[in-house]
Amino acid sequence: MTVTFIFLMERALSQKFKAVLFDLDGTLRHHLPTGGEAFLQYLKGVHVQVSQEDEIRSERWVHFYFAHSLELQADLKTFKDDTKKFWVNFSRRRLIALGLSNAQADELAADVSVYMGTNYKPEVFIPEEAPMLLTALNNAGYILGVVSNRDEPFHEELKEPKLDSYFRFVLAGGEIQSFKPDARIFQKGLELAGTSAPETMYIGDNYFADIVGAHRAGLVPVLLDPSGLFPEADCTTIRSLAELHGLLM
Repeated sequence: MTVTFIFLMERALSQKFKAVLFDLDGTLRHHLPTGGEAFLQYLKGVHVQVSQEDEIRSERWVHFYFAHSLELQADLKTFKDDTKKFWVNFSRRRLIALGLSNAQADELAADVSVYMGTNYKPEVFIPEEAPMLLTALNNAGYILGVVSNRDEPFHEELKEPKLDSYFRFVLAGGEIQSFKPDARIFQKGLELAGTSAPETMYIGDNYFADIVGAHRAGLVPVLLDPSGLFPEADCTTIRSLAELHGLLM
């Protein structure tokens, strides 16, 4: 990381922001256990061992895949009428990302996909610091919004944990057919917030979707990376939402 880059980031973070926009899944809203943890638990049950390095590579691949990658777009087109086959194919891709051979992946993909579909029933978890942070930001006069790659509007999922009242708007990519890291979804977020890109911060957990996309649109990105999945990230990185208070207040 260059001295010039550090200076520019410090200058950006010291300016007065007017809006703070958030990603939804993996940032404001989490699943416990995670899909990756459940996937690995199944593999352990069938005596397939993977290393920590394999796990990290696989998680990075999952983030890349769901950042509206070309692979995801192709798979959605191929399996648009067959959700079951989509998830079997995804499982095969994930097994290969974990270091299994094509033959092993072919053998296990259907079974692990059935296991996940039948047994993976995670609990929704909202970090305890989220309401406190959002209250503080609201009280300080920041405009708040949520920009997600969801296909459908997700207002109800913010109502249940009582987070909906904090946000001026929530935006799903499917509403405008633009998905992160495409700049257009961020530009729509700026339009809804009524702010310019340099005075708007965007917080997300997926480097490939959130950080790359925010950079493209000119917003100031912050990566939420509690497990250090992206040590090379070219942006400010935080381990928890509580750290945002120090950047903004």
